[in-house]
Amino acid sequence: MRFGLFYEHQLPRPWDADSEHRLLHEALEQIEIADRVGFDYVWEVEHHFLEEYSHSSAPEVFLAAAAMRTRRIRLGHGIVQLPQQVNHPARVAERVATLDLISDGRVEFGTGESSAAAELGGFGVDREAKRAMWEDAIDAITRMFVEEPFAGWDSPYLRMPPRNVVPKPLQRPHPPLWVACSRRETIEFAARRGIGALSFSFVEPEDAGEWVRRYYELIASPECQPAGFAVNPNLAVVLPMMCHRDEQEAIERGIDGAHFFGYSLAHYFGIRPHLPGRTDVFDEFTEHRDETGFARSIVAADRAPLGIKLLQQGLGSLRGAIGTPDQIADLVRRYEAVGVDQIGFVLQAGPNRHEHICESLELFGEMVLPAFAEAAERVEAEKHERLAGSMEAALARRPAPRQAPIAYRIDERAELERARARGAPRPGQLAALARDRARRELRRGGQALLERLVDGASDRQLERRFGSPLALRAMFTAMASSFEPRFAFGFRGDVTYELGLDENGATPATWTITVSEGRAAARSGDSPDAAVRIRMGVADFARVAAGELPPVRALLEGRTIIEGDLTVAGRLTEMFGGPSPY
Repeated sequence: MRFGLFYEHQLPRPWDADSEHRLLHEALEQIEIADRVGFDYVWEVEHHFLEEYSHSSAPEVFLAAAAMRTRRIRLGHGIVQLPQQVNHPARVAERVATLDLISDGRVEFGTGESSAAAELGGFGVDREAKRAMWEDAIDAITRMFVEEPFAGWDSPYLRMPPRNVVPKPLQRPHPPLWVACSRRETIEFAARRGIGALSFSFVEPEDAGEWVRRYYELIASPECQPAGFAVNPNLAVVLPMMCHRDEQEAIERGIDGAHFFGYSLAHYFGIRPHLPGRTDVFDEFTEHRDETGFARSIVAADRAPLGIKLLQQGLGSLRGAIGTPDQIADLVRRYEAVGVDQIGFVLQAGPNRHEHICESLELFGEMVLPAFAEAAERVEAEKHERLAGSMEAALARRPAPRQAPIAYRIDERAELERARARGAPRPGQLAALARDRARRELRRGGQALLERLVDGASDRQLERRFGSPLALRAMFTAMASSFEPRFAFGFRGDVTYELGLDENGATPATWTITVSEGRAAARSGDSPDAAVRIRMGVADFARVAAGELPPVRALLEGRTIIEGDLTVAGRLTEMFGGPSPY
């Protein structure tokens, strides 16, 4: 088992003039300790505009500072956002290679798409296109690492003439690749692309075993088509952590930080509106933590094995590795037993204090880490030996580096003309663009009408407007017609909604949407074999459909009950035409 530190640079209000300065320098001190006591990785996120939740908008700068203060710890981008409006691929390649040279080859190149509305809207990134942007960018960037010169690019997202992108990284062909994963499908996606999975899904060790099995099954299969020019078979999970000899003291020192980490993440997924520079997220957390499942009373010192228990007991049980050295060691062994390769610990979270974080790192390094470090090298060597043939076969399926035309020379005027010409739609694309535009306009018009009907209405008014069989038929038929097969990820089955028709939730109206063969159909009635069953009031159903009530908030506040396949439930919004929460 390998161990890492994971940094968002959380900074709950209130702030003073020195808060951000102090935050970054304290984090560097913590990383120095981690390097000294034997941690293997430090992971630094890239987020923008997510005040209080993350003040880490320039990870390459912070990691360069960490490189100068450490000797052996690996420096992980966890992750670089690859939509081209945020980071041009050539600039990413240049920065990653420079950091790799400065750090003597210690970079881990984690990548992702971004998911928060504050970021996507802030940079003008189309949520529906962000996965395609990632695919496009990672292919281009890895070629920039190995092609001399880079042979150029022409795609809907990036147009670039041949250039020699320098410097090249010290690690050849390039630093290990990772991708951020928030659900089972993205872990499988990582395996199919031959890259490490940085999982931010809070999952019990025993449940993680199936994810690990499937990940390595795909890595070793013909389905693995590497995104880069090396395969990085690794699966990491992220957990809150605070280590102390006394369990109650560990909870006192760490649980508020763990809870704020979870709450502030949910905040930026829309559980409450955010006013830039005005909303006090920590004050909101303090006021609403009990009603949103983060009650402090949920977590108590009981000497029991640690676990996540995320949905069984509410988000407030997001305890992770907060406990004694023996409790944390037991939790690590359970993850190790199912094949997880690395645990990234979040200590710098919410109001957690710097001195407590430092003490926790020292204690973990003394009493937990050594027992696992001894076996890490052997386990990794055995894994690579076991997968060597599969990785070689996978890389043979990856298109080789290209050669730019030998006679190509830089010609600014000609290159600009080519770029302008490529920017216009090709004749064959015009009809498809028109159809897509018409479909979006129709959906937008229906959504606007729904929003007007819901805006400011009471529960009773919404029940009258949307509780009739005719109104419900119209809404569920519209949902089915908005079905997006690409977001179903192969799901086939029934999703059943039980909607209460009065304020007491009595007299439920039951509707089922059946997904099969790339289509969705709605019908009135129950399905005894529903993969997902959702119980909520008609009024809240209308608010969710109109975008007034975020599904995450409805779940946190107990206004929605979900049973069945939670992975499928988590992607229903995007499956039926709404914005992705990932």
